Amino acid sequence: MISTAVTRTRDPRPDPGPRLETAYRPRGALSLGATVGVFQRGPGDPAQTRDGAVLWRATRTPLGVATVALRQQADGAVRAAAWGPGREWAIAQVPALCGAEDDPTGFDPSLHPLIADSHHRHPGLRLGRSDLVFDALVQSITEQKVTAIQAFAAWRGLVTWFGERAPGPTPKPMFAPPSIDGWRRIPSWAWHRAGLEPPQSRTIVQAARRGTSLVAAVERATDGPARDAVLTSLPGIGPWTAAETRIRALGDPDAVSVGDFHLAHQVGYALTGRRVEDDGMLELLAPWAGQRQRAIRLILASGVSEPRRAPRLHPMDHRDR
Repeated sequence: MISTAVTRTRDPRPDPGPRLETAYRPRGALSLGATVGVFQRGPGDPAQTRDGAVLWRATRTPLGVATVALRQQADGAVRAAAWGPGREWAIAQVPALCGAEDDPTGFDPSLHPLIADSHHRHPGLRLGRSDLVFDALVQSITEQKVTAIQAFAAWRGLVTWFGERAPGPTPKPMFAPPSIDGWRRIPSWAWHRAGLEPPQSRTIVQAARRGTSLVAAVERATDGPARDAVLTSLPGIGPWTAAETRIRALGDPDAVSVGDFHLAHQVGYALTGRRVEDDGMLELLAPWAGQRQRAIRLILASGVSEPRRAPRLHPMDHRDR
């Protein structure tokens, strides 16, 4: 079985078809790296990478697999090229990916000096959206209750083994994530070899069984609480996973990942100099209601973090057991 997975990674590059190009000219300052770079799941992500000044993404769009390459010019414009059967969708989605639909109305950075300073130093930080709800949900589930190293390794393995080779002149072999049905059909041994725990793999498979209707229900929902209600109706999906999905897929400016192992501590330390738990974090973020994710992103961009209290956790690898 393992040899089958390895063979899939050596599939010849598919015919990319005609290349489509566009130029997106943002209305204000834009940092492509800070806005789109956050979608990359670790340095070895097979679905997104940076090669010099070009950011490459392999996606499975509603029209098929596509590769998109993004480069920001000196005047701030973003040049985009796309290949593959989903190239028209990928090209049309570039502005949203780069934060064109991000609306900071009502956000007041002056309410705290650290946020005001970070806002001043990072004028190009935008909240982009992938518009790929199921991919965002799977990523969020793989990152439940594990270290980033473990989560990124699981995503890397599963997408490489069971995804589809990205078309176009990618700087290395890249892979679009599996289809919804593809996630459902991943065999049990592969989840284990990827390092994913049974509760996570079961949750992904159960979500895939409702995949199309689940995505449609999330897209029909009109606000964060309504989207959370849809997502958390599935066993294994709680507030943290729902919020992470909203952030990545929909660029939700108010989503807060309650239950995160580090986030409340980071927010508390940055804003008050001391740790807080989730309730304290929500209280601190209350002045930015409606824009709490923006405040969080600026806190993280500030570089202010609590000094490490203990050695870094080295996760145990049980895959050979």
